[in-house]
Amino acid sequence: MGDWNTAGAQITRRRRATFAAGKGARLLPLNGSSAAAAHIPVAAEYGASQGRGKREHSLEIIRRTAKIEKKKRRNDFTEQLSCHRTQESLLSSGSGYKNYRGVINWCVVMLVLSNARLFLENLLRYGVLADPTQVIPLFLKDPYSWPAMCLLIVSNVFILVALYTERQLSKGSFSELVGFLLHCINMAVMLTFPAAVVLLVPSVTPVGGAVVLGTYTILLLKLYSYKDVNLWCREMSTQKAKKLARSLSYIYYFTFAPTLCYELNFPRSPNIRMSFMFRRLFEMLFFTQLLVGLTQQWMIPVIQSSMKPLEDMDLSRMTERLLRLAVPNHLLWLLFFYWFFHSSLNFTAELLRFGDRQFYKDWWNSETVTYFWQNWNIPVHKWCIRHFYKPLLRKGFSKMVSQSAVFFLSAFFHEYLVSVPLRMFRLWAFMGMMAQLPLAWFVGRFLRGNYGNAAVWLSLIIGQPIAVLMYVHDYYVLNYGQETN
Repeated sequence: MGDWNTAGAQITRRRRATFAAGKGARLLPLNGSSAAAAHIPVAAEYGASQGRGKREHSLEIIRRTAKIEKKKRRNDFTEQLSCHRTQESLLSSGSGYKNYRGVINWCVVMLVLSNARLFLENLLRYGVLADPTQVIPLFLKDPYSWPAMCLLIVSNVFILVALYTERQLSKGSFSELVGFLLHCINMAVMLTFPAAVVLLVPSVTPVGGAVVLGTYTILLLKLYSYKDVNLWCREMSTQKAKKLARSLSYIYYFTFAPTLCYELNFPRSPNIRMSFMFRRLFEMLFFTQLLVGLTQQWMIPVIQSSMKPLEDMDLSRMTERLLRLAVPNHLLWLLFFYWFFHSSLNFTAELLRFGDRQFYKDWWNSETVTYFWQNWNIPVHKWCIRHFYKPLLRKGFSKMVSQSAVFFLSAFFHEYLVSVPLRMFRLWAFMGMMAQLPLAWFVGRFLRGNYGNAAVWLSLIIGQPIAVLMYVHDYYVLNYGQETN
């Protein structure tokens, strides 16, 4: 009887607790034993805890929602009273904003529209001046006399002399001193002989002379590299140098390969990609016609209208005409860069399966003048570093002296390739190249980032093209000044 009363009292208390919790507990049937009665409070307690947990979770959600709503109302009220906060303008460097795609698109649209206006104005004023047949007299004056072509054929003699000298050196038939003297004589004649022919033979046109001297200059740099590499091989291992294959076909492969630096084994591509090669060939033909057409239609009329202000030394009109000349000249320079360094060199490399296609890097992102000269013409830069700059450092010269010597050498060849074909010496190209030294120091010292990049572009648009235009002006004055008067 006591057990029954105890169980009943526990059930009563459990029901009261369940009712107070807001949820009734399910009662298990009792069979009169104390063990069965013991399970009743456990089940009731489990149900109450589950209900209490759900209720607390719901209350927590309600509290959070109320807090968010309260904060939102407070923010809305705050925005009504204050609409400012500490922040930078988008065009400020401190804002961290870098998405200027819309501005770039706007610049492109404005550039296209402005040049379209200039093109239409040019057509209305001068008519259609482009004529591809007029290019032929630039290369040939007398159709029965081709001195430029003869000079290109004669260049094979210098290649064979270099090959013969290296073969004799590898066999031990020549001493190093004799071989060095033969190479020096061979390259000295390569530098002076074509220049003398261009200056003394009237039938050589300026364009033909420039092509010949450019070819001989490239061949000169190639044979210099050929001499140096073979000498380094002999210095490293005499036995290995005697086994080096110096075939006629291999040196001619190097002659036509799009590089100035010789090595024993060039990287080769596995096969010729015909579609890639024909795309480059199409670009070569297309840009050749485009360059000729723009020169005839745009450059020549502007140059002719610029002669009078330059002769009169009218500073204001001269500045205006030079700025007019700078834009088309720079556009032609960009087109020539793509035509030569991308289309032509890639076509030659694909045809010869030459593997190294890094003919240029991102020079358009140059923030210093030095970076530009190191990346816009990789073949020449590699040759200067390998065969001129580092040898000077190994001989004890400082970096500043070595860099200045590289610029001096470049300035000499710029003047050589311009003055000799035009048969006049004005040193504009030489001074323009040497002026790159103080310009490089100034830009590297005082300008950074976008300012440095803008300075590099400004020097390209106004600096070097003006030097070329000064040659054109002097050539017109020298050859056509009396006719104009």
